[in-house]
Amino acid sequence: MNNAHFGETGAKGYRTAMAATGTRTPIRILTVDDHAMLREGIAAVIEGQPDMQVVGEASNGVEAIERFAELKPDVTLMDLQMPEMNGIDALRAIRAKHPDARVIVLTTYKGDAQALAALKGGAAGYLLKTAMRRELLDTIRSVHAGRRHVTAEVASEVALHAAEEALSEREIGVLTAVAAGKSNKEVARELSVSEDTVKGHLKIIFTKLGVADRTHAVLLAMRRGIIAP
Repeated sequence: MNNAHFGETGAKGYRTAMAATGTRTPIRILTVDDHAMLREGIAAVIEGQPDMQVVGEASNGVEAIERFAELKPDVTLMDLQMPEMNGIDALRAIRAKHPDARVIVLTTYKGDAQALAALKGGAAGYLLKTAMRRELLDTIRSVHAGRRHVTAEVASEVALHAAEEALSEREIGVLTAVAAGKSNKEVARELSVSEDTVKGHLKIIFTKLGVADRTHAVLLAMRRGIIAP
């Protein structure tokens, strides 16, 4: 079954299957987001679902690791941008100790770079917060059942750039410094390299991103989630 079209029929089918097998234990969910209102919103969406239960919350990646170890949830909903530790680092840490952990990234970032990093880190799902109300419940059920789910909009972005060569860590560092408004000389000083080396990195960056100048490189990298906005 296509995860993106699990729908109400799938939800009813899930509950029917639970009843048929005598399974009554709800899916235990941990929510991780630095905004209390978002956590409350998720709880409101899940409230009343007979097959789900929010068992804990965390407001950053460090707390997420601690709460996961304590609660052993069936599914974790993980934000990406959080203080102290971001969602991808928390995801990797959790999966390193608990390889069977099922984590759904719930984020505002639809760029392919963030999504690809999350999926490579072991995320079983990638859902945009704008799609939360219509997709969240079915995504949780699907991931709990052992399937993967990526919002269609994000999946198309990942597929579009799949064959492209990714920027190296050094190239990302150069572009991040450029995005902060630093000149080539300032970037060179910050990275302890020559100005010619910085210019060489920028040429490679422009080629990989398919742009002609610094401004377009920064804007595109932000849109794709290669560097933080």
